[in-house]
Amino acid sequence: MNDSCNLIAIDNIDAYNKLYGFETLHPLVSVVDLAQAKHQVNHATFRYDVYALWLKNGLQCTLHYGRRTYDYQEGTIVSFAPGQVVRVDMTDEQLSTPIHTLGLLFHPDLLAGTPLGKAITTYHFFDYDSAESLHLSERERALITDTLHSIAQEMEMPVDKHSQTILTDRIKLILDYCQRFYDRQFITRHKENSDTLAAFERNIKDYFEQGTAMQSGLPSVAYFADKACLSPGYFGDMIRKETGLSAKLYIQQHILALSKQMLLDQSQSITQVADQLGFQYPQHFSRFFKKLTGMTPKAYREN
Repeated sequence: MNDSCNLIAIDNIDAYNKLYGFETLHPLVSVVDLAQAKHQVNHATFRYDVYALWLKNGLQCTLHYGRRTYDYQEGTIVSFAPGQVVRVDMTDEQLSTPIHTLGLLFHPDLLAGTPLGKAITTYHFFDYDSAESLHLSERERALITDTLHSIAQEMEMPVDKHSQTILTDRIKLILDYCQRFYDRQFITRHKENSDTLAAFERNIKDYFEQGTAMQSGLPSVAYFADKACLSPGYFGDMIRKETGLSAKLYIQQHILALSKQMLLDQSQSITQVADQLGFQYPQHFSRFFKKLTGMTPKAYREN
């Protein structure tokens, strides 16, 4: 099957199951093993309107997500949130080999009124690029696999008043495992992350020294994430792990330190300082400065 020119909308669980020939056991959640698929898709672009998490055990393919291309390797997890568009490419040779990939798909409606529904936005890895996927050890992979199997077993039970709680609790367990393993991955990549942090500091400095702030306004986390070739979500989580601060607050602290230095120069008005820092209006700068220091720029300069 070749759908290289078509956008395939995965807007519900049954749509995905029908595409690959799986039976729909529950309308809002599915656990699939691509080795059991009756149909295969080798070149296709998917728009996910459901949450999806994939554990690769043997599949060789190339993922295109955003501007990045990533070879989906052994022992990794990638995940997608509703609204994301992903292209999957597989060669004929790759299609001829056994596909050992487990997938979990669940519709946002499954989470309605549950603790997971309130917490789902805290799992930032759904917004990571595919190149920032999670690499698992054998033990970690076994934990994820066992929990996926337990979800599949629950789906075979008759639906009753306990079904939603049990399913969402087990999905949350998988997401919590992924969060724990990502924390471990951030630690094991400390050297690479330290280099990224150093580059982040240089880029912040250059942004103001080269006058970009005056032309483009205050910098965003997304701007510096793009400089690092990382997604904003992954970049922000990495900065927090390395510094204890959010990337936004880290930028603000730099702006604050720079503004204090500039305010000591009496030859520049507060309006000029605000303009050089990228604030659209002087009163925006005053509110920013007072929020972080407890005093206005004028009071700081006078004291």
